[in-house]
Amino acid sequence: MTGALRSVLQGATRSVLRTSRLSVPTAAFRPVTPLSFCRLSFPARAFADVRFAETHEWFKADGDTATVGISDFAQGQLGEVVYVELPEVGTTFKAKDTICTLESVKAVGEVYAPVDCEITEVNSKLDDEPATVNSSPEKDGWLVKIKYTGDAASLMDRAAYDKHLEAEAKKE
Repeated sequence: MTGALRSVLQGATRSVLRTSRLSVPTAAFRPVTPLSFCRLSFPARAFADVRFAETHEWFKADGDTATVGISDFAQGQLGEVVYVELPEVGTTFKAKDTICTLESVKAVGEVYAPVDCEITEVNSKLDDEPATVNSSPEKDGWLVKIKYTGDAASLMDRAAYDKHLEAEAKKE
């Protein structure tokens, strides 16, 4: 708040107090900087528990189940997705098996199982809106939900995945 505005507000406040016969010390009307009286904190876990495979799939675990999709980098490389071929619920896969395919205007991409798993749910919204994989790859554009039995320890956290992307870019 600028000094001139602060003076005007303090003067107006004092004037109101004088006419209303209230006795409040002037020091009680010190200006408060915006939001200095409250400290907002938000959890930093948004995607902190998401892991990534070297083949650009993401994996968000919740107990012994997880949601799987492709990374933002992968969708950018693939281009506009026009068709998604999802597996049947109940199908089982070994780690690195192809679990679904994504067809774009540029190419057909395969999505690999990040761990040994069984499909428990598919994102049927993608049947009508396959481009959701592009617009929200790490949220609404998820592909499948799985029950996994494989070890997810080999998957990378966000920082390691970013370094992996940098290393891949240097190879090209």
